Amino acid sequence: MKKPALTAALALALLATPAWADGDVRCKSGPQANWKPLSALNKKAWQEGWTVVKAQVEGDCYELYARTESGQAVEAFFHPVTLQKLIVFRRGKEVFRAKGFTPQ
Repeated sequence: MKKPALTAALALALLATPAWADGDVRCKSGPQANWKPLSALNKKAWQEGWTVVKAQVEGDCYELYARTESGQAVEAFFHPVTLQKLIVFRRGKEVFRAKGFTPQ
């Protein structure tokens, strides 16, 4: 009796966890010496109403895990020189792409 309830609870917990889009996003950003600091990206995200969970370098992009103003979990990639938002995923689905940007 306990086993089915535990299995159901675990399944629900997994479904509630956001699925991050982990892909090969390429920013073509050049040498890291020209990149803006991650603190500048954190500030930009905060100004947009996002709560940053984690910010890191992913390949030649900045990758940001955050919650939007409405509380939705997102994964976003930014150009590290311009801090332009390039692509945003929510629950593994693309929800925003900058005009003219191709991820690979």
